[in-house]
Amino acid sequence: MLSPKRTKFRKQHKGRIHGPAKAGTSLNFGAYGLKAMEPERLNAREIEAARRAITRHMKRAGRVWIRIFPDVPVSKKPAEVRMGSGKGAPEFWVAKVKPGRILFEIDGVDLETAKEAMRLGQAKLSINTKFIARTV
Repeated sequence: MLSPKRTKFRKQHKGRIHGPAKAGTSLNFGAYGLKAMEPERLNAREIEAARRAITRHMKRAGRVWIRIFPDVPVSKKPAEVRMGSGKGAPEFWVAKVKPGRILFEIDGVDLETAKEAMRLGQAKLSINTKFIARTV
């Protein structure tokens, strides 16, 4: 699974995800892509599951680019713990995704294979996404 090698700080504030994506909104590497349509936090497990589904359907033909990286730590306190005594330990890593952001790109396969691979990848993600193709 994806996670940063090291970070400046162990814990971060939750924050809010609002507004459209400023960067990463166009296909830069592949011919086909998967675009996020709503703001959400995607955890490293979801990203990895989607990547596996996409590459499995492509039968390792072509190339896959992951355009997001889970660099935000999410902390949780254990169940049934009283209030106070600080913030919980970091549990998992998430990527904050804004609407319009390209999540995955693929190239080296035909349109039908790409559509089906991305459909299988979409099922692993907790947000609405849209299949896009490069216009010639």
